[in-house]
Amino acid sequence: MTTYLPVRVATLLALLSVAACNSKKKDDSAAGKGGKDGGPQPIKDYPVLVVRPDTVTLFQDYPATIQGQQNVEIRPKVDGFVEAIYVDEGSTVKKGQKLFHISAPQYEQDVRTARAGIKTAQADVDAARMGVEKVRPLVNKGIISKYQLEGAQYTLEAKLAALAQAQATLANALTNLGYTTITSPVDGVMGTIPNKIGSLVSSTSADPLTTISSLGNVYAYFSLSEKALLNFARRRPGNTLQDKLANVPDVLLVLADGSVYPYHGRVKTAIGQINTETGASSFRATFPNPQGLLRSGSSGSVRTQQPLDNALIIPQSATYELQGKRFAYVVGRDTAAHAAPITVVPTPDGASFVVQKGLKAGQQIVLEGISGLKEGSKIRPKVVKSVPKKEVVAGG
Repeated sequence: MTTYLPVRVATLLALLSVAACNSKKKDDSAAGKGGKDGGPQPIKDYPVLVVRPDTVTLFQDYPATIQGQQNVEIRPKVDGFVEAIYVDEGSTVKKGQKLFHISAPQYEQDVRTARAGIKTAQADVDAARMGVEKVRPLVNKGIISKYQLEGAQYTLEAKLAALAQAQATLANALTNLGYTTITSPVDGVMGTIPNKIGSLVSSTSADPLTTISSLGNVYAYFSLSEKALLNFARRRPGNTLQDKLANVPDVLLVLADGSVYPYHGRVKTAIGQINTETGASSFRATFPNPQGLLRSGSSGSVRTQQPLDNALIIPQSATYELQGKRFAYVVGRDTAAHAAPITVVPTPDGASFVVQKGLKAGQQIVLEGISGLKEGSKIRPKVVKSVPKKEVVAGG
């Protein structure tokens, strides 16, 4: 009896181990089928959104460079040395305000010489007039021939012509002398001044004395790609490009610090031709600049606006991509989730999509947990509030 007891105990333990394993397999099999009895998987709650049409505005930003409506190069018309500079770089100047004075003594001498020439010519005219008055009574009395009177009159006319020439010489000398004082031709802002006091300048100098940018209006130059230009031409009404520009809403200007310029602009000019090097077409928007905040040479972004009526906005997290296509789970009447292909316009903030095709108003889409769904999976939909109305920025 003692000899066979370990064998019986070992056999009993083996039988208990096999029974436990079989019980575990059955439990695992039942769990895999959804329940202890092998029934269907339990239905879970999923948040869903009822897609409703809304009015939104799509924004699209294009890098832009800002230039003054007038960028006037100030160049000397006479040769000389810079004697005085009346304004500093970056100063705001008015039309007619003094900017520079050029020392050119030769023009002052020309004025003095011209004035002396006028006095000489005037004296010759007076003498010739006296000669005519002296000869005329003698001719009337028949003492001398009338040809002498005609000769005296011709001499007077010659002296009058010389006087007119002397006056023209003086006017030209005064004009040249006036060029030594340079004034601003427009209201604007002074640019850099490369030539300092004492510098020799001339009308043939390569660099201007300065450049003045007007402040009344500024231009913002931006470009559209060939694809964007085609979309613009197809979307906007009008027969010509200028007609289409007339239908473009006001544009905004985003400054370098990210703030939006308070004044709206208008796109009035388009080049139309595609640059073969960049593959883009240039546009120009005009913005008012009453406070002088915008300066020539600065940068920013022109923001175009496209209002959309009856737009369907859904969160990007409620979609997934498969083989290059975008899908969303739509809840059917049978409360099952069905994958629907959709066409969307993404927003660069990575939060939303504007649905162009694939969804209709009133349909329900699953908002969260779509990674665990399969086609035709039964769900218990829990309707949440709609995505709040807002303005979104379209990429591209």
